[in-house]
Amino acid sequence: MFRLGTRGSPLALTQAGMVRDALMAAHGWDNVEIVTIRTTGDRVQDRALAEIGGKALWTKELDRALLAGEVDACVHSMKDVETLRPDAIAIAATLPRADVRDRLIGAASIAALPDKAVIGTSSPRRAAQLRRLRPDISAVLFRGNVDTRLGKLATGEVDATLLAAAGLERLGRHDTGVTIPLDVMLPAPAQGAVGVETLAEGSARALVAAIDHAPTHRAVAAERALLAGLRADCHSPVAALAVVEGGALVLRAQLLTPDGSESTEGTAEGADPVLLGARLAEELLERASPAVRALFG
Repeated sequence: MFRLGTRGSPLALTQAGMVRDALMAAHGWDNVEIVTIRTTGDRVQDRALAEIGGKALWTKELDRALLAGEVDACVHSMKDVETLRPDAIAIAATLPRADVRDRLIGAASIAALPDKAVIGTSSPRRAAQLRRLRPDISAVLFRGNVDTRLGKLATGEVDATLLAAAGLERLGRHDTGVTIPLDVMLPAPAQGAVGVETLAEGSARALVAAIDHAPTHRAVAAERALLAGLRADCHSPVAALAVVEGGALVLRAQLLTPDGSESTEGTAEGADPVLLGARLAEELLERASPAVRALFG
């Protein structure tokens, strides 16, 4: 039996089911067990991740189970995986990427938000991008799974919120919210991508690699290399998207100040995702204002 570790939210379980089905189809297996592991990030919902340990709060319990041999692989939303990972763990596969865009829930558009609207979000990137477009907007901490956030919105705690289109689609919420075009808001690095990690050494890595979607893997690698080059963390408002065009990778990125008043954007193209991400990070930092540059490195 092959054991997949995952968080226990409805979205995480749906994504683990996608990986299970892909593995069963690839190998002709008839039984892949999904093992639910409760993470610190799931337990602590009243503070921003950056205040209590960053993205590792989504991964450390899953890492422990993987390293202890309690599971054979772990399923992650790749945008929630910290940039620097243990040497003993490898990203063995990514599934085909879903819609990378954000959806606005609570208004027909960003322009249609009421004056001095209050937006619920736990994302520094989303808050900064919204403030750049609408300086009158304020943001308050919004954490929890999709249903929790939508419930808070329904009770009037905020005027609107933003959620990833990919997660809403995977949960069957096809008509929830209004999709924001990419030329208005670039997504978070690795948004819309589901990754599967295994031990770097051992048979599981090759088994999982059979379901890898190479274009998604390359794009996510470039976006994560950008984050590494910037030395970005959970406080850093960074947006990025890589796409494969004619065999080459094209990487776009945006760095912002938290209030959105200053921004640096750039695009680069290349073949090697790691080198591409590192090069664009260096170029952006060279051109960034002191206020933006001070947030990185």
